[in-house]
Amino acid sequence: MKRIIFGIIILSVMASSAVFAPFVATHDPFEMDLSDSARLQPPSAEHFFGTDNLGRDVFSRMVYGARISLSVGFVAVFISVVVGILLGGISGYYSGWIDSVIMRVVEIMYCFPTIFLIMMVITFLGPNIINVMVVIGLTSWAGLCRLVRAEFMTLRERDFVHSARVQGVSDLRIIFRHILPNAMAPVYVSATLSVGGAILIESALSFLGLGVQIPTPSWGNILTAGKNYIDYAWWLTLFPGVAILVTVLSFNLVGEGLREIVDPKLRERK
Repeated sequence: MKRIIFGIIILSVMASSAVFAPFVATHDPFEMDLSDSARLQPPSAEHFFGTDNLGRDVFSRMVYGARISLSVGFVAVFISVVVGILLGGISGYYSGWIDSVIMRVVEIMYCFPTIFLIMMVITFLGPNIINVMVVIGLTSWAGLCRLVRAEFMTLRERDFVHSARVQGVSDLRIIFRHILPNAMAPVYVSATLSVGGAILIESALSFLGLGVQIPTPSWGNILTAGKNYIDYAWWLTLFPGVAILVTVLSFNLVGEGLREIVDPKLRERK
């Protein structure tokens, strides 16, 4: 329980900063000052996280970048959850040839390293925030699909499902009103853990120039701007790197805490 509370506190701070970015940011994140006295300034009272090579305030760009990075994480996971639940539920409930087809698709998805598959698709579609969200979501559903399938295969044999069938309840109603609510606990855990993974993928894509494009700030492209100055402008890589680390770790802490809550075996070991 302590890890959940700690993770929620950190994520609440991050989310609040992103939502109220105009009030939290101390400078315009897009305002440039190319004078020598403003470029690559270390952290100070005026610029909490220093300035970048274009004289922009890094703290303000970090705050606005949190909006992008968190949005990509949540939207991408929402897409993957919807696809995973639909395909996993259909596969687990009906079995037979439908299950075989869907599982073959899942196996094909597992044949490709996710990051390389995403990079390939983004290269064809073009790098922008919408494409990044959609592509990450549509390439990250396979694991959740298998999880939902396993839950549905177990729950479809329960007495309350048999009773619903005897009463003439339609398959659609059985799936969405009887089975799905009972299969959601592990989905919540998986989705929480997946948000951190989606943020990491977005940061990696932005770092490589395939994600969110400048001047729009994201933690990944702030890292990209700092890689050429790492020898003497350490703050350009330290602060976005720490933000990514802390955010992903917080999602993992919340996910692991939820796993302990929904899994009685883990609670007994504690």
